[in-house]
Amino acid sequence: MTSMPDRYSSLIYRPLGLVLILILFVSKVSAQPVPGSLFMQVSTGSGQGYTIKVQGYRSNGIFFADVGSFSRALRLGNSFDGSTMQVDESFGAPATSCVLRKGSSFVLVGSSSGDAEKRVIQLSSAPEVQQGRMFLPAAQACRLFSLWLDRDVEYEPSTNKINVTLWGRRQGPSLHSVGLVGSEPQVIEPIPPPPPTPPQPVEPPPPGPVEKQYSGQTVIDDVKVETLANGIVIRFSATGQKSAVSFLRPDENGTAYLTVDRATGNMARLTRSFPDGAVRSIIPMQMEGGALQFTVVLNTNSFVLKSSSFQYDSKNNDYVLYVMSNVNVEAIHRAEKERQIEKQLSQDVSKWKLDAVVVDAGHGGKDSGAIGTRGTKEKDVVLNIVNDLGMFIKQKWPDVKVIYTRKDDRFIPLNERGKIANRYGGKLFVSVHCNSTAGNHTVRGAEVYILGSHKTQAALDVAMFENSVITSEENYRESYKGFSDEYLIMSSMAQSAFAMQSTELAQNVLRRLGRYGSNNGLGVRQAGFMVLWTPSMPSILVETGYLSNPDEEKILRDRKEQTKVAYGIFQGLQQYRASYENRVIASGHVE
Repeated sequence: MTSMPDRYSSLIYRPLGLVLILILFVSKVSAQPVPGSLFMQVSTGSGQGYTIKVQGYRSNGIFFADVGSFSRALRLGNSFDGSTMQVDESFGAPATSCVLRKGSSFVLVGSSSGDAEKRVIQLSSAPEVQQGRMFLPAAQACRLFSLWLDRDVEYEPSTNKINVTLWGRRQGPSLHSVGLVGSEPQVIEPIPPPPPTPPQPVEPPPPGPVEKQYSGQTVIDDVKVETLANGIVIRFSATGQKSAVSFLRPDENGTAYLTVDRATGNMARLTRSFPDGAVRSIIPMQMEGGALQFTVVLNTNSFVLKSSSFQYDSKNNDYVLYVMSNVNVEAIHRAEKERQIEKQLSQDVSKWKLDAVVVDAGHGGKDSGAIGTRGTKEKDVVLNIVNDLGMFIKQKWPDVKVIYTRKDDRFIPLNERGKIANRYGGKLFVSVHCNSTAGNHTVRGAEVYILGSHKTQAALDVAMFENSVITSEENYRESYKGFSDEYLIMSSMAQSAFAMQSTELAQNVLRRLGRYGSNNGLGVRQAGFMVLWTPSMPSILVETGYLSNPDEEKILRDRKEQTKVAYGIFQGLQQYRASYENRVIASGHVE
């Protein structure tokens, strides 16, 4: 049994314990970091500037600034791998960078090119890394950037604001001295000199480059933009003496500012506007204080910014901006190849005259193609049709050359068929096949395809069946390693100059092949047939019918019916030729 005093004491201590737990809980909650931001007011000279937020968090009354956000607010480039951050600047010449490391109180400062002496700035505490970002107390961050950039960067805790002056050197000690970042300046004890050594003969240093001197008022008289594989170079050509320059790196919208102090120029002559490319516009403006400011707007939709910097070219008296991009060299080469193909095709279209037709019998040799229920082989049916088609072309069009990819039972790789067409100067490409569908013996009717993206699952199935023959070829993985959606788009683009002609040709042929009872939804279709990749001419693939349908197989294996199919294809070609050549005559392009 519990005594009365024990019961009273437990009643007294219980609320005290609850109060103590509550106090600990409140103190723990108050110690948790709270996300926040502060404003940075940046002055760029001549009455210009901007205000921007710096992200961070507040803990125990101290604001910790996100170093990445801080550097971006100053238009400085930065990269961070989770433990090391490098921040790059270009206010001076040459450009410099500073490197901060997680857990290290020392910041390394040196030239971005690595050809100058490096310096160390000591922090009072190491940078913190949380959730993939690096943080420093705002006061420390300001002192660090002030010492490094040799610009005034001041933090006002009372107003929670940072004031930055970029257009002039700071009033304090020079950047060239080692900085010690802390609450108060500290004295660094000098290192005792080494013991004297005997005098040695001193060789004079090799002469370094001497910056050429110019005189007279600074006048910007021209602007040139050069596009490179990995970026752009913008040159502002000048006459007169060298002037101080302020460069603000591109913001998230791709807008950068270059301000040349005490300079002038012809505003109309220096204004640039570009319909395409990495630069949208360059707009000059004469400032009240005598400076000339250029607003450079980059096309961020097609140009991914990586870094930017400014340098003065004393040899030519040029003020030069370098803007680098995250470049995809393969994409550049592909775009250039597409441009060349498009240019060549546009020339071919204007000179087009139907004097050679390429007829392609699908499959052959070790590749039988589709096989019907009675054992009818696709390769045999289409070879007869193609030989008949060639005969009709020779009889009706004696001025037209017929080019066969195969005239007998042999195996021809798919990519070689298009090369044959191009090699012998074909002006139309007609590939003939028979269709088949597993598990469905009722589908019947002809289909005609042009090269393009697969619009339906049925079109994809047909294309994949016809393309499967590549596995029978030697080194097929190497020969067809480019077959992908991306390459298909590129190939379709190469065919774009003939897309309308290919569609018209396909429609004319399809009308002549319509048979009673067709139930496969007749129409011109698109799919990624490999045999249509490379021919630089209007090209179609004709599926003459379904060998998987017993009734249709009976028709397709009949020699007379094969000849009728061949003549139907020829009639489609004939209608297409008459229509096209009438348009050529009307436009006056007859040769």
